[in-house]
Amino acid sequence: MARYPVPAALPEAPHQSELIIRRSRFLTRSVHAPGPEAARAFIESIRRANTDATHNCWAFVAGAPGHTGQIGSSDDGEPHGTAGRPMLQILLHSGVGEIAVVVTRWFGGVKLGTGGLVRAYQDSVRENLAGLSTVERVPLALLEICLEYAHLDGLHRLLPSFEARIVQGDYQDTASLHLSLPEEHCEAFDRALAGLSNGAALCQRLYGPNA
Repeated sequence: MARYPVPAALPEAPHQSELIIRRSRFLTRSVHAPGPEAARAFIESIRRANTDATHNCWAFVAGAPGHTGQIGSSDDGEPHGTAGRPMLQILLHSGVGEIAVVVTRWFGGVKLGTGGLVRAYQDSVRENLAGLSTVERVPLALLEICLEYAHLDGLHRLLPSFEARIVQGDYQDTASLHLSLPEEHCEAFDRALAGLSNGAALCQRLYGPNA
């Protein structure tokens, strides 16, 4: 799995933006949400903190950018299909993963109509994404390596090329090491290790991605 951008903002300090549209106030907040539970916890915290709001509409993509396996959305009382789903479509095409967004609306007395609501919620998310700071998410894997001591120096020389690091070592009759490295490098590392040891080193994936 390739690396991808995720929001830098955490639930205790969401990234926020605001639009005023025909006297209604739309306050948008977004955070890093590495899973559906984290997304729903953030949404609930916003709901509890804004009980005076007319609506707290939300959407999340809790996996990689564009992936639909861990998504959700809600109109929260707005006419069906005018808020949550339009917000979700913007997120799915944003190129950002693991993100949850809540748009809190305080009604200003002027109805926007179905089309106006869709535009308002989508514009709110677009405005928020435009100023969003991101960090790179690097899916990791954990490998167990068993090799002879004669090949240990060669292994150490391989590590920087594959962004790998030793997280555990057991040095007895042979060296048994646990390595963490980006998921995308696993196959190439396995080939390099086989070449280094003439096929004698053993390499087993313990888990990943996201080790």
